[in-house]
Amino acid sequence: MKYFGAHVSASGGVDNAPRNAFEIGATAFALFTKNQRQWAAPALSDEQIAAFREACDKYGFAPHQILPHDSYLINLGHPEPEGLEKSRASFIHEMERCERLGLDRLNFHPGSHLKKISEEESLKLVAESINIALDKTRGVTAVIENTAGQGSNLGYAFWHLAYIIDRVEDKSRVGVCLDTCHSFAAGYDLSTEEGCDEVFAEFEREVGFEYLRGMHLNDAMKPLGSRVDRHTPMGEGHLGITPFRYIARDSRFDDIPLILETPDESRWAEEIAMLKSFSEE
Repeated sequence: MKYFGAHVSASGGVDNAPRNAFEIGATAFALFTKNQRQWAAPALSDEQIAAFREACDKYGFAPHQILPHDSYLINLGHPEPEGLEKSRASFIHEMERCERLGLDRLNFHPGSHLKKISEEESLKLVAESINIALDKTRGVTAVIENTAGQGSNLGYAFWHLAYIIDRVEDKSRVGVCLDTCHSFAAGYDLSTEEGCDEVFAEFEREVGFEYLRGMHLNDAMKPLGSRVDRHTPMGEGHLGITPFRYIARDSRFDDIPLILETPDESRWAEEIAMLKSFSEE
C-alpha cells in the first residue's frame, strides 16, 4: 500500500501534526518533534505523549506511516570534537523523543566534513555516531537521508550511504530516505522512466531496497548535477511529473512514508490527490 503525505506543522504541540496531515488527505506525514533550529528542547510531558498517540489513533496513522526529522543543526560527521559531541548528544535526545512518542524511525542528514577531514573520515564518524545512538535507545531506526551534495555535505552518492551502513553494527535499525530533488541535484537522473530504472537499479546494487524506510517527493528547481538543493512543486521543475508517477506505481515503494516537501503548502492536498491517482492507474 502507498502512504502519501507531507512534512506538516507541529506548531502548538506534536499532537497537532496528525490532524494537520489528515486535513490535507494524507496517509503519511513527517514532522519535527522539537524546534529544528534549536539544540535543546523541554522534555515531552506524559500528557503531550498521550495526546500525540491519541491523535495518531484518531486519524489513522501507525508508526510506519510517520517520518520524523531531526534538527538541522546536528552534524554526526563533525570534524571537531566539541561539535561532534554536541551533535551526538542532540541526536540521542531526538531518538529518545521518538522512542517516547512510539515512533519507529528518525530521518536525518548524515553530516558535513566542513573541508577539514576527508569524506571517508567523516563518514566513519557518522557511522560511529549512529552506533552510539542505537546503543542508548530502543526501537527507533536511524534513517539516513541522501543529500544534494551542497557545500561539504555528505550523503550525495549512494556509496556514501552504503559506506555508513556497512559500519553500523545493528543493521536492523539503520535505513535510508531518498529525496528525489537531492538525487537529481547530485547527478542521478530521475527525469525519465529509463533514468528511474537505471538509478533505482544502482540504488539496489549499492545499498539495497531492504534499507529504504521513506522518501521525500520533491521536484528540482536546478538542473541535473547542480549540487543545489532547491525544491519546486511537483511537475514544475527539471524532474517533471514522470518520476512521481513511476514511484506511485512501483511496489518497491510500498509501505513507507512518501513525503512532500514542496514549497507551496496550499497545494499539498492537490499533490497528494495526484499521487493517489497515479497509484491507482
